[in-house]
Amino acid sequence: MASKAQNRIVIAREPGGPDVLDLVERPMPVPGPGEVLIRNVACGVNRPDQIERLGFYPAPPGAPEGLGLEVSGHIAALGPGVDGLAEGDDVIALVAGGGYSEHVIAPAGSVLPAPEGVDLADAAGLPETVFTVWANVFETGALSPDETLLIHGGTSGIGTTAIQMAKAHGARVIATAGTPQKVALCETLGADIAINYRDTDFEAAVKEAGGADVVLDMVGGDYVQKNINCANAGARLVSIAFLKGSRVEVDLMRVMLKRIVLTGSTLRARPDDEKARLAREVLTTVWPWIAAGKLHPVIDSRFALADARSAHARLDGGQHAGKILLAC
Repeated sequence: MASKAQNRIVIAREPGGPDVLDLVERPMPVPGPGEVLIRNVACGVNRPDQIERLGFYPAPPGAPEGLGLEVSGHIAALGPGVDGLAEGDDVIALVAGGGYSEHVIAPAGSVLPAPEGVDLADAAGLPETVFTVWANVFETGALSPDETLLIHGGTSGIGTTAIQMAKAHGARVIATAGTPQKVALCETLGADIAINYRDTDFEAAVKEAGGADVVLDMVGGDYVQKNINCANAGARLVSIAFLKGSRVEVDLMRVMLKRIVLTGSTLRARPDDEKARLAREVLTTVWPWIAAGKLHPVIDSRFALADARSAHARLDGGQHAGKILLAC
């Protein structure tokens, strides 16, 4: 009897550093109703993967085993009831887990055609960042073309994407980063003002520049009050991570007087139909920006799937600018 096909995936065998990541074999997954099986070309490495590896971000029920939230590749098989996609299609996909793999199951609604003009492997760096920025800056933050967006972590995967999407939308962008080289990258990507937070008080600089109408914050901690202080009346402050801590103390009087909205979200645990809606919005608005040359994935480095530990060491070190990818 012929042996059943196997699928190589990366798992974290226990909470810990990059050394807990192991490449293991599992049975080849089979797509169910409304699902597709993707033969991965590449997958993106993201901060939520790091948090999951550390044991603080469990996968939602029913998610594929293993780390990884975004992939690019070719459709290998269709589950029952899937329309509009075909075997062999070049695609990108947002997944709830299991992206660090040779094959992964994805809900059909979270699968998009790979954008033209972008290398298919590099396109693996788009889904998590583009969906996150669209949901938080454009929907929750309701950024208008005549407003100013403040982005912390301007050279992260999210930051490099947010700068380009906001500029494509016509908005003014202020970004923060931690080295002269990263500040220069923010400017190259279109930031109107880029601030080195290590030698400049970003709060004072943003105030001097006219304030912010929307803030995309992945720092948390004392940045939250600083964001409030430099925000304009009616501003929306959206938190998507908290590298400096999730527990903060804020002056509610300033929030009230400025009529500021403090909000935040995660993407991974959203229902499939919600992610499908986001995918349709991205396809309609963001893919044309890519076709017009207004947006491209910024790639920091590439590693082999078997070398996921080195990719995570790069992520942990914090020196990367743009996306880290695994070639599957």
